[in-house]
Amino acid sequence: MSEKLSDVVTIISGGTPKTSVKEFWDGDIDWLAVADFNSSNRYVSSASKKITELGLNNSNTKMLEKGDLIISARGTVGAIAQLTKPMAFNQSCFGLRGKKNKLETDYLYYWLKNYVDVLLNKSQGSVFNTINLSTFDDIKIELPTIADQCKISNFLTLLDDKIQINNQINQELEAMAKTLYDYWFVQFDFPDQNGKPYKSSGGKMVYNPELKREIPEGWGVEKLGELIELERGVTYAKSDIVEKTTKDAIGVLRATNITGNVMDLNDLVYLTKDKINNKQIIKQNETLIVMSSGSKEHLGKNAINYYEEVIGFGAFCSKIVPQKYSAFINTFLQSSEFKGYLLKQSMGTNINNLTNSDILDCRIILPKEEILDKFENMVEKNIKLISNNYIQNQELTHLRDWLLPMLMNGQVKVE
Repeated sequence: MSEKLSDVVTIISGGTPKTSVKEFWDGDIDWLAVADFNSSNRYVSSASKKITELGLNNSNTKMLEKGDLIISARGTVGAIAQLTKPMAFNQSCFGLRGKKNKLETDYLYYWLKNYVDVLLNKSQGSVFNTINLSTFDDIKIELPTIADQCKISNFLTLLDDKIQINNQINQELEAMAKTLYDYWFVQFDFPDQNGKPYKSSGGKMVYNPELKREIPEGWGVEKLGELIELERGVTYAKSDIVEKTTKDAIGVLRATNITGNVMDLNDLVYLTKDKINNKQIIKQNETLIVMSSGSKEHLGKNAINYYEEVIGFGAFCSKIVPQKYSAFINTFLQSSEFKGYLLKQSMGTNINNLTNSDILDCRIILPKEEILDKFENMVEKNIKLISNNYIQNQELTHLRDWLLPMLMNGQVKVE
């Protein structure tokens, strides 16, 4: 049965509390923007900005329910995610909810994923493509029975839930590494020769004039540049971009592909192999850092490459390759200490930039080798598990995306 999408979906518009009213912001309510869910993940669980109940009640933003969908309507059009908890959202998005007994919201998620090109073709605007309310009037959806909708969405959800579980495991493993780093190299309670926490057990501390604070006796301080190699990415013109299927095409990561601590391999640009030199390829367990961004919040964001495939990176990013102790250095790059340092170094008004020297001149504590070796042995196991989970997620995503159109057009049925 064919229906207008607007007849079977409840469409909810978002809004933004006044940014000039500080009482509207930094509350307990997650407030979603496109950057929070522009990835291949089905679920969105948090937002980078939060608002107060006062901000919610004094603006056009509304609360979406757990299980509702959010779709980007401006800029990057057609990014879709499903909420794991109630959240508010801005006016660059629409909230969507299937109408009872007509359309299951889970099924709607997969239908939209499959037919997002239809939305893009219907989008309007000369500078930014947009989706507006009338767009949903123009789109027809073929609806199987509610029972069949549930069969299809339940099957595909099994794949997405496994991806979500892997992501949650990875978040925990990454958090464990950061906690261990903080405990050993910030609080200095690494295990002493008797297995007791060093500083808390009275381990000797000495004042370091470079850092202007005390560090454990026998530890040193080094410039980060003495421990890493740094390489800026490839510069390319629009005319250099080719289709993914082009012979010798290589995907290129941009600054927008680093969200949080994650490297997102979706929405890459592709260049031919001759446009990229070997140093502009990021290998597994190397870190990519944002060197230029329109936002201070995004500047210095970095992520480890957990994947095995050959990937290039653009000029707004740099590759950091540890010469030794990669787990220690990569965890330092994720630390609040390093992020605070970079924030002080950022320059510019409209565009914020980091220079190579900003990275290379950063001072880093250098523990004794036996402590570093213990940390490496412990954290490298986590990194291997994280990498395996990300690679498995790639395989599950490819399987889901291969099955999706066949399930939607009836070529394959779930019994």
